[in-house]
Amino acid sequence: MTTVLFAMPGSEALGSQLQSELQCDAGKLEIRRFPDQESCPRFFTSVSGRDVVLVCELDCPDGKILPMYLTACVARELGARSVGLIIPYLPYMRQDDRFQDGEGITSQHFARLISSCCDWLLTVDPHLHRHRAMSEIYSVQASVVHAAPNVATWIAENVSNPVIFGPDAESEQWVAEVADLVDCPYAVLTKVRHGDLDVEVSIPDASFWVGMTPVLVDDIVSTARTLIAASVQIELAGMCAPVCVAVHPLFAGDAFIALRTRGIERIVSCNTVMHATNKINLCKPIAVAVSEMLATFEAKPLLS
Repeated sequence: MTTVLFAMPGSEALGSQLQSELQCDAGKLEIRRFPDQESCPRFFTSVSGRDVVLVCELDCPDGKILPMYLTACVARELGARSVGLIIPYLPYMRQDDRFQDGEGITSQHFARLISSCCDWLLTVDPHLHRHRAMSEIYSVQASVVHAAPNVATWIAENVSNPVIFGPDAESEQWVAEVADLVDCPYAVLTKVRHGDLDVEVSIPDASFWVGMTPVLVDDIVSTARTLIAASVQIELAGMCAPVCVAVHPLFAGDAFIALRTRGIERIVSCNTVMHATNKINLCKPIAVAVSEMLATFEAKPLLS
């Protein structure tokens, strides 16, 4: 039987694009909410004996995680041959250490929960810093799609004479890859975070890049305060307002408005989270990675 893809509520647009790329069946799913807001998944498309793929965008994750978890569990209960999760933005990866007394390493607890309900997981550029690989905390097969090639293609096609800036030391390896693919210079800023909305950034000598187009590339844009602080330093160095590129455009609270108010007009993102800035489509590489993952379960080939 063919693979069947279900989009969790709020992920229908991405699910439709992926279903088209994968050329698999589109399943019908309902998440019923009881008056006290408990979730009850119901499949209207049979999953018995089939490879099931669930697509879920997990920005603002807490209200979405339990319905996704229960849906995956019910698919297994109803006899699915395999259950896979496409979670383009994987939350709960940044708390990979005890930063303050009394905290826990919640990335590990979240990983254990997700690993318990599925056979495989696919995500895009997870925040791997102190965890060197997904396999350190996820016990199921986990595939990672890298956005750098698509980001580099967009920059090469849309930005004249670019120089790429990474917002902090953690971004250097990734930013270096993008710059290498674009064949342009790059630099990494120094960041000190004093709080969620209080970020201090310093920039290396940028005098020899004046006249080039600065491109700020970040993986996760939540409050956008890092990008705002970086843009100030870039302009103080004599350069024009930067182009901002985000892999995961969370834009929490007033983040997007704050960027625009700062005078940053060109803001683009990958479609790991649906947003008006989505210009970099990752559906093709995601579909290829899903097909490779499904092949391990002897699924019908999905890509033509």
